[in-house]
Amino acid sequence: MASKSTVTTLTIFFFFFFSSFFFIEPKVLSQQISTVDSECTDRWIHIRTLPSRFNLDLLSTCNRYPITDDLCPYLANHGLGPKTHTRTRSWYRTDPLLLELIFHRRIVEYPCLTPDPNLASAVYLPYYAGIDSLRYLYGPDLNSSADHGSDLLEFLTRDQPEIWSRRSGHDHFLVMARPAWDFSQSLTVDPPIWGTSFLERREFFNLTALTLESRFWPWQEQAVPYPTSFHPHSLPFLESWIRRVRRSRRTSLMLFAGGGGTSSTPNIRRSIRLECTNTNITETEPEISSNFSSEPKPKNKICDFVDCSNGICEHDPIRFMKPMLQSSFCLQPPGDTPTRKATFDGIIAGCIPVFFEDQTAKMQYNWHLPESEFSEYSVTIPKEDVVFKGVRIADVLMSIPKEEVARMRERVIEMMPRVMYRRHGASLGLMNKKDAVDIAIDGVLKKIKSRV
Repeated sequence: MASKSTVTTLTIFFFFFFSSFFFIEPKVLSQQISTVDSECTDRWIHIRTLPSRFNLDLLSTCNRYPITDDLCPYLANHGLGPKTHTRTRSWYRTDPLLLELIFHRRIVEYPCLTPDPNLASAVYLPYYAGIDSLRYLYGPDLNSSADHGSDLLEFLTRDQPEIWSRRSGHDHFLVMARPAWDFSQSLTVDPPIWGTSFLERREFFNLTALTLESRFWPWQEQAVPYPTSFHPHSLPFLESWIRRVRRSRRTSLMLFAGGGGTSSTPNIRRSIRLECTNTNITETEPEISSNFSSEPKPKNKICDFVDCSNGICEHDPIRFMKPMLQSSFCLQPPGDTPTRKATFDGIIAGCIPVFFEDQTAKMQYNWHLPESEFSEYSVTIPKEDVVFKGVRIADVLMSIPKEEVARMRERVIEMMPRVMYRRHGASLGLMNKKDAVDIAIDGVLKKIKSRV
């Protein structure tokens, strides 16, 4: 566990680094306004200056709650985490809960920032809501979870209140690096059960919240991809990875990387584990190799399994990325909640996702994974068919012609830049390819424009 002095050092470093961006912002942005005004029409964003208690000071709580993981090691590289090994330029041990920090670092590079909120189409709130929620979920404020957001609201309505009141919050957005359910406890629940009530406060109904998983009815929520461990800094590094993905030998038909499924109660994870366990490694069979391999190879696997129980894969992409590279299909069953980080790990590996309910991705990430094209890069098998009707997943996947599998894999590879979070300070060539942050910003601007 990091010492208090280490945490303090980290916090001071982050404060001065981010402050340097904010202090030079007006000069830099005045230059931008004069040179790229036409490109920024209806795209200007104002970063609301918040007291450090809403963001940087919260980093000092990274190891305060013993029941949760110690987040302190993963603050490195502005939230990307430490590198997986010293020589890598693209791979990090990223914790998805630090997306707020990653997004904050990235948005200061956005080319259409303005210091004048009156010129802005959108106002970004650099509030680390997920990190702040830890004190309500696991800490001393557990019984005061309805208060989450009250301090922020007081600041927005007291300090330059005209920025918030101009459009009643409709033009404001923030990132909340947890499932929306964690911020959706009813204000009337007493005693509290789970979660905070941030998204249940009427005053915040108008703002846009970018969450790792959204509910399906509140229009203020929009799910964005979980950060993976892949954060390239230049176009050659991305292209090199794509070449590796394309030439990778897919020696397994399907892979499940995850935990759960060990109970006797029928559920999709249990069915997957049973099917994988009961499927032996076979010698080359023509009907299998013709569908998930370009040429016959001995001892192909029908099902591979990477046990990620007890969180052992969370910060160790080496455990699952190689098996994903070797598999044609990656199974993405729901767990405690419908969505999975592994969905995006699999896409980075060029592994075709197999979903068992629409809530896992199709109804969540429509900005990043176009719903109209969903069948072009994924397979959906209703979980009820597998759990209760005896449908074998392998039979469904082996029935897909090899030409179709190759086409789907190519579409998955095309989707890769849309779901990755490139490293801050990336090269101009890579910046010309829109990544998850760029697409999220585009979506926010469209959403706000439709409302104001």
